[in-house]
Amino acid sequence: MKRFAAVAALALFVVAPLLAQAPKGWMVRADRSTSASDPDGAGTITFVTMGTGFHATNPQAAVYWNPANTATGNYSVKGTFTLVKPSGHTNYYGLVFGGSALEGAKQAYTYFLVAQDGTWLVKRRNGDVATENVLPKAASDAVKKPGADGKSTNELEVRVGTDKIDYVVNGTVVGSSPKNGITTDGVYGIRVNHLLEVHIDGLSKK
Repeated sequence: MKRFAAVAALALFVVAPLLAQAPKGWMVRADRSTSASDPDGAGTITFVTMGTGFHATNPQAAVYWNPANTATGNYSVKGTFTLVKPSGHTNYYGLVFGGSALEGAKQAYTYFLVAQDGTWLVKRRNGDVATENVLPKAASDAVKKPGADGKSTNELEVRVGTDKIDYVVNGTVVGSSPKNGITTDGVYGIRVNHLLEVHIDGLSKK
């Protein structure tokens, strides 16, 4: 297992192949909170094959990816995310795309996420220190909130076109951004923030 000291004060991270019961070829990068007001939960991250998809249990935040899963040019990436266990406060989960160097200090990717409070956001990570808003947090009726059982299911899709990127929740375009300035070629995968349990089906590219 490789360990790196994070440059930022926001988190420490660990990158490792996943355990034997996890999907073959997948990797995890754990982002460990150093915030006293928003600590991680107890226990270890698990990411396993379940049914036709994957199941992530996240006491700490993590990015999951298979280096074989890449997309270039004009494409769409989608996945169906079922929030099985929400946290006690707002935490986000969803798609990663345009990823590179995910195992090291020069990690870069864009992420399109939703949360249990019905909001969504798009951010770009450039290395361990910097994240920037592509589209800031916003509420949308398209984002399903947990029901009485605490569960909710949202299909997320990123549509990369020639000049713009559309961000789609349950078939509704909730926002768009210019493609210029955003690296879209690269690895796609999943991000789940801490204190969440999420099931993912249908992760695919076309």
